[in-house]
Amino acid sequence: MSVRLREALREAAAEVPAYPVHDRAVRTARRTRLRTVAVVAVVLALAAAVPPAVRGGGRAAPAPADPGAAALPDRLGLPPLGALRATDRPRLGPASVAFSGQARGLTGLTDEDGTVGIVAADADRYRTWTVGAEVPAGEGVLLSPDGRRLAVPDRSGFRPGINLVDLVTGVTRHLPSPRAGSSMTDPAGWAPDGSALVVRDTTPANPEVSAHLNTLSLLRIDTGRAVRLLETTQVPVFGTPVAFTADGSRLAYQVGDKVLVSSADGRQLTSFALPAESALAGKGAWLPDGSLALVEREPATDRWRLGRVDVEGRALPAPALPTVSGVRAIRLLGWQADGGAWVVAYRPEPNAPAPPTGRPLDMGERTWYQAVRSIRVLGLTPGAAAPTTLLTAPDQVLAIDVADAVVHAGRVREAHPPSGLGGRVWWGLGVAVLALGGLAVYRILRRRRTRPWRFRAG
Repeated sequence: MSVRLREALREAAAEVPAYPVHDRAVRTARRTRLRTVAVVAVVLALAAAVPPAVRGGGRAAPAPADPGAAALPDRLGLPPLGALRATDRPRLGPASVAFSGQARGLTGLTDEDGTVGIVAADADRYRTWTVGAEVPAGEGVLLSPDGRRLAVPDRSGFRPGINLVDLVTGVTRHLPSPRAGSSMTDPAGWAPDGSALVVRDTTPANPEVSAHLNTLSLLRIDTGRAVRLLETTQVPVFGTPVAFTADGSRLAYQVGDKVLVSSADGRQLTSFALPAESALAGKGAWLPDGSLALVEREPATDRWRLGRVDVEGRALPAPALPTVSGVRAIRLLGWQADGGAWVVAYRPEPNAPAPPTGRPLDMGERTWYQAVRSIRVLGLTPGAAAPTTLLTAPDQVLAIDVADAVVHAGRVREAHPPSGLGGRVWWGLGVAVLALGGLAVYRILRRRRTRPWRFRAG
């Protein structure tokens, strides 16, 4: 190469402007980091927007430290869309009420699926549990006396028995049917200390399944040991309701138009025929003095009152409580220290199918979903002229159970039922936001790794 050519190349190179490779690379990397940080911040902000009370992680919501905190809400709402299930986190803790019916949130998309609403003992925290069939709360779905567990029939079709849903731990335990060959098992009543459960079994009586047997058993929760109380051919009213004495030593239950009294070891003690237009009052039927309460309808009216008999069926002076009018039936939940009572009142459905004629209706027919518009919980105070409304519910909430601890405490709180979207919807939205945010971050980082360096002159 000649000297002149080398000098010409040096002059040309000197005139080329310097390309700021390092500075531009630093600025590009800084912009990439800022975009990544911004995306992550947005994702975290959106995730934080999910209400903490409905997110799946974290510590469980504390249950009432003192059973005295339990109270009856003065009104019920409907479970929100996407409500948390009874076993979801945060845990519900002991419940005050369980309710069912045919209102929105208590049925499936196309048919009745037996969804039960559950409300916490101390606040308006709602949960749900799906049975899979129409089973009224307070009759076939029962809260334990302390409100901690929910007894529901296993309607999976694979293993007759009872599912015990622990609302404090979130654990569900299956209790197999104590009756061999049973086709259906339902809870009928809790022992006062929650240690045992009365269950009803329906069993085919012949290979053609043209007849059935009804069996009533007292099932120990801890051991699974069962004591058979009664077995008979199928009758319309069998083992509903079941009422225990306060010490759990005796229980009364209705079979057809009779009331039977048994000991906890299965010995039948007494029985008596019910007067016309009457029934065993409910799970709270035993009075402190050892007598039994009946619900009685005044003939040809819609007025109901509580009567009283001894264990032989002999009439005793009725409690001085107001009558309940304008209802299809009432069911006794329990007693207050002052002699007052809490009852469920079933308001009639004006468009209900005509009832059968020529015979009195049994309680199951009176509280049949199609015959009821809504329910109320009423307080009957001694000497009062009329009942006091303690709890109201939306139309088509058709059945309810109240934990004994709440009934005995006698407290009612102002309720503010939840509205809007339930926790499972927020869970889904949170997961979707995190997934989209993660995808955005991944794509940004991937572009950063695969983008080639591009240089341009001057």
